[in-house]
Amino acid sequence: MKILLSLAFVLCWSSGFIGAKLGAGSASAITVLMWRFLPPAVVLVAVAAVARGAWRGLTARDLTRQAVIGLLSQSGYLLSVYHAIQLGVSSGTTALIDGVQPLVAGALAGPLLGQYVSGRQWIGLVLGLGGVTLVTLADATAGAGVPRWAYAVPLLGMFSLIAATFLESRSRARVAPQVSLTVHCVTSAVLFSVLAVAAGAAAPPAEGAFWLAVVWLVVLSTVGGYGLYWLLLRRSGVTAVNTLMFLMAPVTAVWGALMFGEPFGVRTALGLAVCLLAVVVVGRGEGGRNTAATAAGDGRDSATAAAGDGRDAGRRWATPEHARR
Repeated sequence: MKILLSLAFVLCWSSGFIGAKLGAGSASAITVLMWRFLPPAVVLVAVAAVARGAWRGLTARDLTRQAVIGLLSQSGYLLSVYHAIQLGVSSGTTALIDGVQPLVAGALAGPLLGQYVSGRQWIGLVLGLGGVTLVTLADATAGAGVPRWAYAVPLLGMFSLIAATFLESRSRARVAPQVSLTVHCVTSAVLFSVLAVAAGAAAPPAEGAFWLAVVWLVVLSTVGGYGLYWLLLRRSGVTAVNTLMFLMAPVTAVWGALMFGEPFGVRTALGLAVCLLAVVVVGRGEGGRNTAATAAGDGRDSATAAAGDGRDAGRRWATPEHARR
């Protein structure tokens, strides 16, 4: 099941780049982003009004925290990516900068969450960076007339998503995935609608390509991509989930080759293979670390572990004080 969820996550998250390209020819980025989040926000609010069980027990502080996470993970991340491309930064360079995310997350997971990365996992993370570099190196060149500061924009987006990830990981309240997604989408819908109205770009074009892009982004990228991201984060931990980000650039290249006839050469295939190897290495490193931790014991005998103490294995990494959610 974990492998299937991981595969679905990679496909859904990478689909966002393809959806953005589908809508780029018919509307501005802010228009696409507004209509990417407005329809699912309306639907999710309607569902929440009927199914209120998942919302019980949540405080205003919990919901505010989720709103901040939504601003960082969706609004901040996507705005930076789209803005960087509008400034002239190539998509390859943006993907390469974004590919550093697992290394940064791995370095911060120990001191912030108590989830330390093993030596084998570090080898996998470095391998993953090498694979992403192979895929994007040909495109990672400075464009003519691009200001130097523009290359810091996608870097800000990467840190925005990492900040949201760690903020969610340290949350004390256990928020259901449908609640998180609802709050995140509503927050992003409000922000992008305000920006689109202010820019005079709120009206959607009548072109079929635009609405195809919107449906694509809503179903695959927003509901599928972000929904699976938070689900896997709870089950697998920060390092394991962020390692899957290494696969986004190669898989996006496959999407582009199949849908738009973009070149898919030996370098891309080799990079994809290296990224897949990196994910396997990190996964095995995680398994070895958990086995060692279990053998050493963590103050809970097997009977207690079998009965359960309200904390599943995916929550061990939350904090050094034992899984503060």
